[in-house]
Amino acid sequence: MEISIGEASKLTKLSISKLRYYDDNGLIPSLKRTSSGLRKFDDNSLEALNLIECLKNSGMKLKEIKQFMKWCSEGDSTLEKRLKMFYEQEKNILAQIEDLQNSLNLIKFKQWYYETAVKDNTDKLVKNMKYEDMPKDIQKLYDKSHKSRK
Repeated sequence: MEISIGEASKLTKLSISKLRYYDDNGLIPSLKRTSSGLRKFDDNSLEALNLIECLKNSGMKLKEIKQFMKWCSEGDSTLEKRLKMFYEQEKNILAQIEDLQNSLNLIKFKQWYYETAVKDNTDKLVKNMKYEDMPKDIQKLYDKSHKSRK
């Protein structure tokens, strides 16, 4: 089954201009056109869009995604390159997750900090609190969120 660009836009929640941009930049090699030039999206092109968005959301640059799509069209001779690319992207994503977890730890620590300050109507007490006087779970958050400075 083939669908129009408007239908593909609704289905993928991507703008028509973004779909055109991806096509114009060779990111959807499986995309077909009618004799009048209208884009027609099939299951393969929709799957390609899903992968493009996944890779883009994971921090991959469009230039790298385009290279991947090119490798796909080159066939089996590029299988190892494609596999290596996914292992590299996994490393990048895991690093992003670690960064986000560190940010979350700091946010949770700051929530405790400001909840304590609000309860005391001042941040002087919590600001001057010794590490040992903090609750154990807050010490752990502090340690995790400040580990890069130790």
